[in-house]
Amino acid sequence: MEEAEANAIGTEYFRADLLPAQDAARVRELLRKYINLRISYYQTTNERLLGEINGATAQLQVDMWAAVVNVSKTEPTPPVTLALWGMNDVINSQGYTQAAWWNRIPLTAWTLMGMIAIACNLLLGYGEHRTIWFLLVLPVIVSIAFFLIADIDSPRTGIIRVVPQNLIAQQQSMKPK
Repeated sequence: MEEAEANAIGTEYFRADLLPAQDAARVRELLRKYINLRISYYQTTNERLLGEINGATAQLQVDMWAAVVNVSKTEPTPPVTLALWGMNDVINSQGYTQAAWWNRIPLTAWTLMGMIAIACNLLLGYGEHRTIWFLLVLPVIVSIAFFLIADIDSPRTGIIRVVPQNLIAQQQSMKPK
């Protein structure tokens, strides 16, 4: 999702050339602010700050949309419409990212995995192979698997973090000249 966001923002940055010069400069300025907010969204672990970032993102989306819609009302040409369409992609890509971050493993699935782990350990305890290594291997493997699943399921915290590499690279290419 992060790559799709970076691609949509970069494409719209180039499509700003299709707008009149003053409007193009305004759209590029808004997109530079927007990409900074999107990078902050990926990097923050503070829930209060995350709420502020989401609020600022929503307001900036309104401003970006208004900037392109105003031009499309005065100059309803195919190139301007393409820029309008690109801004729609930018805003949609943020929505898709948000949906992906909210799409988490449900509590019932966690409960089932816990019950499976307990059942495996109980069966292991009643098994015939009662060497110390055998008794330690299964619980360790199950624990590592659960740890990795839990860590991937929460990309804002934990050991495995989502680094917005594509957004950062796109940000570098959008520096004002």
